[in-house]
Amino acid sequence: MDIGEVAKKSGLSASALRYYEEKGLIASVGRVGLRRTFAPVVMHQLSLIALGQAAGFSLDEVAGMFSADGRATIDRKALQGKADEIDATIARLQALSNGLRHAAVCPATNHSECPTFQRLLRAAGAGKLKPPLKKAPVARKTAGKAAGKGAR
Repeated sequence: MDIGEVAKKSGLSASALRYYEEKGLIASVGRVGLRRTFAPVVMHQLSLIALGQAAGFSLDEVAGMFSADGRATIDRKALQGKADEIDATIARLQALSNGLRHAAVCPATNHSECPTFQRLLRAAGAGKLKPPLKKAPVARKTAGKAAGKGAR
């Protein structure tokens, strides 16, 4: 498949595909004229990359999950660690949601009189409700613009 076909099927821009190749995430198998060509297995690799990014892994972390021949060699401990991070985020967001829902219907005359709202404020003040820092994802196809930092 040429790079245009892979881009169309994957929803990634050609520049993102070139960037992934530069990072060692995927490899072209040749060229037809000036256009890179890829083996059909690249679609599976791109799906694994997308799954890794959706789970919060950086591209460098995802790159470490592929062997030299492009096969997935996923570290189960890394998966467990990421799942634990996601569970912690879910618990934090659920607590925040519950607090906000309570505050929305709290019978207290003033929120400053509500013990649940006060706990929510203390948690926010202690930084316990802040979302984790996000890694910049490589953008999906956008009207011909370069996808992601460093894309060419």
